[in-house]
Amino acid sequence: MDHQPWKTLRRQELLDRSPWLRVLADDLELPDGRRVDGYLRLESRDHVVVVPLTTDRRLVLLRSYKRGPDAVDLQPPAGIIELGESAPAAAERELREETGYAASAWTPLGRAVLGGNLGGGWAHLFLAEGCRRVAEPASGDLEAQEVLLLTLEDARHRWRAGEMLQLGSLAALGLAFDCLRLGS
Repeated sequence: MDHQPWKTLRRQELLDRSPWLRVLADDLELPDGRRVDGYLRLESRDHVVVVPLTTDRRLVLLRSYKRGPDAVDLQPPAGIIELGESAPAAAERELREETGYAASAWTPLGRAVLGGNLGGGWAHLFLAEGCRRVAEPASGDLEAQEVLLLTLEDARHRWRAGEMLQLGSLAALGLAFDCLRLGS
């Protein structure tokens, strides 16, 4: 089967809240000639999600209120990639800003987009090992964040129990558990 990209015939910007979010409506032509008008697409900045593992093999996670799910969430450090910044550099910066930790070894776990049909920014996922505290957290984020150190077993139990509400967090932790060879 031939999977050709769709052709954008016209693009209308419905909402621009750059640099955070743009909502677009595209008029498209599919490879078989069919037309689709007003197909919604989201554009947002790429971001990183870091799964930090300390030298004594505990995960560094954050607990804070998140506006998206309107709930308190448990998540690894994450944040937007600044313009001109590489994903690995953003991962190192976000880890230090949000937790005060630095890592001695980094493993890229891959990248994923929020939604296959709507789009959204790419999430670049990393495992950071050999983490040690080097500073006080200074994220500058709107929400108050609590830094937690959890055993791998406890974090994995909470992950499976649904205590993590963000898709990027779930994916990053699952890939990290796989990389660390934590079975089911």
